[in-house]
Amino acid sequence: MARRRSAALTDGELRIMRVLWDSGRATVGEVSERIEASPRPAYNTVLTVLRILEAKGYVRHEKDGRAFVYVPMIERGEARRHALSQLLTRFFDGSRELLVLDLLGHEKASPEDVARFRELIDRAMPEAALHSGDHRS
Repeated sequence: MARRRSAALTDGELRIMRVLWDSGRATVGEVSERIEASPRPAYNTVLTVLRILEAKGYVRHEKDGRAFVYVPMIERGEARRHALSQLLTRFFDGSRELLVLDLLGHEKASPEDVARFRELIDRAMPEAALHSGDHRS
């Protein structure tokens, strides 16, 4: 039985998606030229990965003369949210608290980082919770 393909992006797929997100659209040759990898993958490798990304629903292609132009179907932010959701589910049992505690527990956060975190938390909190003094989500 064939292994079920994961909807998550592999490292190679992510490198190609970054090129498409940055450029908006690109041919296989353009992706090959712009990809940040050393050594650069072969044209056929890039084409194969683009076909896989298309099967996963991350890109679509359009015919432009004799070339196929690939266009991202998923925004970078959506891909980040999906990856984070998978990380939360797989490693933290869906607990945002465990994720944050793990992130803060490994490296000492600078005062600037802590101030930025607080600002982000305050912005994410519903207005009613801020006024009631209840800071739990």
